Amino acid sequence: MQVGIVTISDSRSQGAREDTTTPLIRRIMEVAGFEVSLAALVPDEVERIQSQLVTMADQLRLPLILTTGGTGFGPRDVTPEATRRVIDREVPGLPEAMRAATAKQSPFAWLSRGTAGLRGRTLIVNLPGSPRAVEECLGALLPLLPHAFEMIDGRHHD
Repeated sequence: MQVGIVTISDSRSQGAREDTTTPLIRRIMEVAGFEVSLAALVPDEVERIQSQLVTMADQLRLPLILTTGGTGFGPRDVTPEATRRVIDREVPGLPEAMRAATAKQSPFAWLSRGTAGLRGRTLIVNLPGSPRAVEECLGALLPLLPHAFEMIDGRHHD
């Protein structure tokens, strides 16, 4: 299964800070059997984030898009807002599950505003920007994905 990664960060997109989350997500997803089709790095700008999500979902038809970064309380943290503008249906259980799992390690997990939803048959999930939080969130998310994709595909499920 193919996946797209969108890393959202002003400093990383300008080269002022090293991007460590994209390679981490790539490694975890490839070990889990996914193929990373495209990884993009964009600044914390709603229109740029939206554009990248729409391209990956509508033109590339990727079944899964993972974003990382821009889910906090900062004035430029706009990933959830950009995501909500492009999805057709929210999937609140996924971010709830990720927050619940990661809050066992750090109470700051409850401060993540990440969201998830469907654009057509593409599942978009916001991950935090911290490598540690990314790893913990993917640990909670990955076991849920096979059944999620069965449901998206309209296959029978019990």
